[in-house]
Amino acid sequence: MRLHARAIAASSLAALVASCTSLGLGDDPWGGQEEPAIASDPFGPSGDYPVVIGPPYTIGSVTYTPDDALNYDAVGYAIADEAGALGISASHHTLPLPSYVEVTELDEGHTILARVERRGPMGSNDLLALSPAAMAQLGISGVTPVRVRRVNPPESERTLLRSDAEASMRMETPGGLLTVLRRKLPAASEAAGIRPEEVPEPRITPTPIPSVAPRPAPMPSPAATPEPLPNISPTPEPSLEPTAPVAKTGYFVQAGAYSERESADRVAAKINGTVYPAGRLWRVRTGPFASAAEAERDLARVRTAGYSDARVVFED
Repeated sequence: MRLHARAIAASSLAALVASCTSLGLGDDPWGGQEEPAIASDPFGPSGDYPVVIGPPYTIGSVTYTPDDALNYDAVGYAIADEAGALGISASHHTLPLPSYVEVTELDEGHTILARVERRGPMGSNDLLALSPAAMAQLGISGVTPVRVRRVNPPESERTLLRSDAEASMRMETPGGLLTVLRRKLPAASEAAGIRPEEVPEPRITPTPIPSVAPRPAPMPSPAATPEPLPNISPTPEPSLEPTAPVAKTGYFVQAGAYSERESADRVAAKINGTVYPAGRLWRVRTGPFASAAEAERDLARVRTAGYSDARVVFED
């Protein structure tokens, strides 16, 4: 009886569709009304599922084991992601895909919210790779020291990032905390996974020199007395490579941080500053000053010279 009822219902449904076609409704059986949704919104909450962890993998001499670490908080270097990375997105070696992180650049303290969507960076051991749009929102263009902290943003901000839009900037990080975080940065070569291959020195077997009988020295002539040569001290050759100055303590005015030494030298010459190495970057600073008030006065001078992002920093 139940099978017979289902057969009747199927026949009735076929007749209904045929009648809709005969009435001119064509392929629109809903008569112009909105069709019921049969798929979830890719930009809605379902866009964050399923969450992928993935197996361990190795880059160079480092093995990464992806993990659902809820309290992830680390410092390192951010680089540009592969071509084609869209939205405010990032690549990370171990965080779940997808997940959400706050990325803080450690020179100015700007912070953005980004969505981790890919594994990587696959060509180095850097901490993070950012899409072009994410780097633009953060205000960086090259290798930059950053802090990466996993967060759980509200659904409204998740929706923005899933649709390749920007979430609002976070609060600026205080200068004191930036100083502490910069001290935790790994060495640039270690962060990038640069491991120069050791080449053994060639072993050279000395060739024996045949023994030659010494020739008797001639007797000196008493009339010829050689004049003593003047004592001339050798002149040391000047060093061709500039020596990086050692950072002092006190208050400084930092005009900026640059990935190229030549750019930093030009800025330093313009503001009468000094270039200091900082990992892969070159910082341009004036000072040190004995007090914050003196540093603030020089800050006004540096900003007048065209460096509106200059700020006062303290090194102890």
